[in-house]
Amino acid sequence: LILGYAKVFLTIFVKRKKNRSGTTSIVVAEKTKGIYKELITIGVAKDSNEIDSLVNAGHEWISKEESRRHPQLDLYGEEREACDREREEVRRVLSNVSNILLNGCDLILDRTFDRIGFNRIDDDVFRKLVKARSAYPTSKAATVEYLKNHFDEDVDLSKIYRYLDKLSDHQHEIVQDISVRHTAKLFGGNIGVLFYDVTTLYFEADYEDELRKAGFSKEGRHSNPQIILGLLVSLGGYPLAYCIHEGNKYEGHTMLPVVTEFVRKYELEDFIVVADSGLMNNDNIADLEANGYKYIIGAKIRNESRKIQEWILEQPKTDCRMVEYDKGNGQRLLVGYTEDRARRDAYNREKGIRRLEKAYRRGTLTKDNINKRGYNKFLKMEGDVKVTINYEKLEKDAKWDGLKGYLTNTNIPVNDVYAAYHNLWHVERAFRISKSKIEIRPMFHFTRRRIEAHVCICFVALKVYKELERLLKLSGINMSVDKVLELAKTIVTIQITLPQNKQTINRTMLMKRHQRIAPLFTDEFWVTR
Repeated sequence: LILGYAKVFLTIFVKRKKNRSGTTSIVVAEKTKGIYKELITIGVAKDSNEIDSLVNAGHEWISKEESRRHPQLDLYGEEREACDREREEVRRVLSNVSNILLNGCDLILDRTFDRIGFNRIDDDVFRKLVKARSAYPTSKAATVEYLKNHFDEDVDLSKIYRYLDKLSDHQHEIVQDISVRHTAKLFGGNIGVLFYDVTTLYFEADYEDELRKAGFSKEGRHSNPQIILGLLVSLGGYPLAYCIHEGNKYEGHTMLPVVTEFVRKYELEDFIVVADSGLMNNDNIADLEANGYKYIIGAKIRNESRKIQEWILEQPKTDCRMVEYDKGNGQRLLVGYTEDRARRDAYNREKGIRRLEKAYRRGTLTKDNINKRGYNKFLKMEGDVKVTINYEKLEKDAKWDGLKGYLTNTNIPVNDVYAAYHNLWHVERAFRISKSKIEIRPMFHFTRRRIEAHVCICFVALKVYKELERLLKLSGINMSVDKVLELAKTIVTIQITLPQNKQTINRTMLMKRHQRIAPLFTDEFWVTR
């Protein structure tokens, strides 16, 4: 059986019909099996432009008619409709976004601030200033712009200044107490070792007052008024207490008051004070002894008696070897030698002498250069006018290369004395963080209350920095605090306000590049550590 299929030829087209009146009718016609049939008259026109327009309309009518007669099977209709609904939903959600906050740093610092216990201070302005100092250290005026641009928070500059004026001494005591109790908890309740050192903070000003005075600047700013900042830290560099003194005060007189007050307040019994030799003289040592404090300090071995100096120089210079001298009354003088220190001492001296020799050849050395600062101690006068280099003194100085002394009244092992003293770098690093990261100086405040308030804010920011550093290390996030905060600055939180119930939903957006610090934005991170 052979089946045959009859093909039906269907043609739809636009036709122009000339009328007796001179007009033209535009009709759509079809021809089926040789039979001609007009389907619709699109219109009648005389003008050529109107006729062309009617022809185009006729073609559109044909297109719709063919679609009606021969509908296409849409295999992806449901998927396309789902995509349309999805796009519409996204547009609807985006239309309800009420705010976008650049608050990645803020979220991390908030949790760290609270974890230490500073949320005990119910003071929103204080919290904002500490976080801004940690994430974006700058002037108070720029801090106002930072808070506005990143968090849409209006904090008036005059309000900040009034706040600084009213920040009481009681606040200073509270922040130190919170810091001490948190640090003690880290060490199982016993802080044990107290490290003390001082630095100078200069001001961009030309005149002095009762606090800001010119003095010996550790930053070479001898002409600028300054204050002295003393800092007491624990092992690991966690800040415990601080003190502020006049810029021209002898730094050795700053330590005992802050240590004594700290010991009294927290009823410390078993502790050791560690300090650099620059803070010590015989009176300070006598005061430590009189108070019954255990101490480890850098010894000025070249100022010892002739007998002790001769004993030191007689000892064999063996790398990393420590010798001990009993000074009586419970005092032990420990002297160590390292080849690295010897090479460094020799290099620095030779470098200093080359500078002096160059100045000598130029004839620029004068009596004013003869002092005890640095390598100027090797200069001497010949007659009334000529300044020369004392090479004999230079040779004597070389005998001390590589030697370092430590004075203590403890009975702990020699290696523990050495380790404790060399942990003073924690204080030095705390100062570096304060100056380079938190930018505690230069200061532009001119009243004592504002200076004290600024230092208090920076002290808390330092504690927050150190705690975050500890948590990163503990959690295995191998990044510095600076890199974490820099990356967090690119994290935003989107706020969406629902139009019906007016509820605001926050969503912190973590991208692929943020995965290394993603744990910091989970509750588990802050609960389990």
